[in-house]
Amino acid sequence: MNTYTAVRNRLLQLLGEKKMSIHRLAMESAVAPSSIKNIIYGKSQNPGIVTIKMLCDGFGITLVDFFNTKEFVELEQEIR
Repeated sequence: MNTYTAVRNRLLQLLGEKKMSIHRLAMESAVAPSSIKNIIYGKSQNPGIVTIKMLCDGFGITLVDFFNTKEFVELEQEIR
């Protein structure tokens, strides 16, 4: 699994857990709905840390909470 897929999966997981729509997350995080959709649907495969932090704020979690999952812990090095 690559980093983009892990970020995408985590966003989808949190949307489900928090029972939030993309629109509501956009309102809570001040990130445009199109930006969130671009991450989820693969158009933007390198979201910046500031964007991820804003999304975390919208979810009401910390960056540590976002990245503290098995998927991120087990990521392989992408540059070889």
